[in-house]
Amino acid sequence: MRDVLLTVVRGLGFGSVYALLAVSFVIIYKSSKVVSFAQPALMLAGAVAVSYLSGPVGFFLAVPLAAIAIAMLGWGLERTTIRPMIGRPVFVVAIITLGLDIAIRVVVNVFIGPDVRNVGDPWGLSTVDLFGLPVQERYIAMAVVLLVVGAGLFAFFRYSRYGLAMRASSLDQETALVQGVPVGNMTALAWAMAAGIAAVAGAFVGTGGGVDQSTWVIALKALPAIIIGGLDSIGGAVVGGLLVGLVESFFATYQGEYLPFLGQNFSLVSPYVLLLVVLLVRPYGLFGTREVERV
Repeated sequence: MRDVLLTVVRGLGFGSVYALLAVSFVIIYKSSKVVSFAQPALMLAGAVAVSYLSGPVGFFLAVPLAAIAIAMLGWGLERTTIRPMIGRPVFVVAIITLGLDIAIRVVVNVFIGPDVRNVGDPWGLSTVDLFGLPVQERYIAMAVVLLVVGAGLFAFFRYSRYGLAMRASSLDQETALVQGVPVGNMTALAWAMAAGIAAVAGAFVGTGGGVDQSTWVIALKALPAIIIGGLDSIGGAVVGGLLVGLVESFFATYQGEYLPFLGQNFSLVSPYVLLLVVLLVRPYGLFGTREVERV
C-alpha cells in the first residue's frame, strides 16, 4: 500500500504539469479551433527563461517574470503569424504553429547549449514527510501551482469582463462581434494566456533534473490529455492530465513486474493506450462537446 500511495503521489505530481500544458492547448483551441503545436517550444522557452532569471532574482520571482515574457511572445506570435491567416483552413494554421514550434526551439536551443541547465528551484529531489510518506517537495509544488492556476482561470472566466468576452468569442464569434466583443483581441489574449501557462509548466518540468534540448518532448504528453478530457473543456484538460500522469506512473512502477511481456519503457506509450481506450468509449473525450452535423 505504501508503494501504491507513492506511485499515486508521483503520478499526480507529473500529472499536474501535464494538466497545465493541456490547459494551454485547450485555451487556444477554444478561441480559434486550432491545436497549437507551438506549445512545446513555448514551454521550453519558459523553462530556459526561468533558468536564466533564477540566478539574479530567485526561482519564485523568475517564474512569473518568465511567464509574462513568454505571454508577450505568444501575443506577438498571434499578431504576426496567426492573425493574417484568418479565413484560411484550420489545418493550414495548425501547420504554421508546427513551423513556429521548430523555429522557436532552434533559437532556444542556442541558449540551452549542450549541457543541462538548472532552473534554480529550491526543492531538487528533497522529500518531506506527509502522513508517513516521503513525498518529494516538487510534487507538492506542482499540485499547488495547478490548484492556483485552476482557481485563477475559474475566477477569470466566470467573473471578469475579459473572461466573459473570451467565453462568448469561443461559443460564437459572429454573434460576439455583433454584440461588440473584439474577437481578434480575445484570440490574442488567449494566445498570451496559453503561452504564459506553458511557461509556468516548463519551469516545473525542469525541477529535479534541469532542462536540455530534448525537454520539449514532455509537452507531447499533453496531447493525449486534451483529447481524453475533451478538446474544448478546460476542466477536462485538468482531468486528462492527471489521468495521464497516474497511468504513466503506475505502468512505470508495476509493468515490469506484472506485465513484462509489454517490454521495457511501456510507460512512455501508456498515455496513448489510455487515449485509445477512452476514444473507443467516448469519441469526444470525457468532457468534450458532442457535435452533430446535419447533412
